[in-house]
Amino acid sequence: MILKASSYLFNHTLKKTVIIRKKFKNIMHKQDAIYLDQFCPKIKNKNWRESINKLTKCKCIYCGKPSESLDHLHPMSKGGISSTSNCVPCCLSCNGKKSDSEVLSWYRKQNFYDPRRAMAIRAWQNDDLKLASVLLNYLN
Repeated sequence: MILKASSYLFNHTLKKTVIIRKKFKNIMHKQDAIYLDQFCPKIKNKNWRESINKLTKCKCIYCGKPSESLDHLHPMSKGGISSTSNCVPCCLSCNGKKSDSEVLSWYRKQNFYDPRRAMAIRAWQNDDLKLASVLLNYLN
C-alpha cells in the first residue's frame, strides 16, 4: 500500500511538471536558458584556461617554455583573485620559483629576463591582453 501511494505521488508530480512545461514553453527566452557550463564549472574553467593559453600559444609568459599551469601575477596569498588579468600561463618551474613574490621584481632577477616579456606581463596586469599578445608574438 505504501508503494502505491509513493508511485501515485511521483506520477502526480510528474504530471504537474509536464503541465508547467507546456504552459511556459511559449514564454521561455534564450537568456533564461541554463547552459551545461553552469552545471559543470570544470568545462567553463577548461575553456577559460584554453583561451588564456591561446594568447601565449601555450608558452610560459616568463621563460617561453611550454606552459603547464596558471600563475597568479598578484598572489592569492596577498589578495589576488582568479581573473583573466591576474592569471597567466606558465611552466611549473617558474610557478614554483615565483611562489608569492611580486611578479616584476621577481622576474627582473631571473637569468632569462627579457624586457619585451616584462612589457607583456605589465600589459597583462593592466588587462590589455591584446597588447600582451602582440608583444609576445614579437618574441617568436
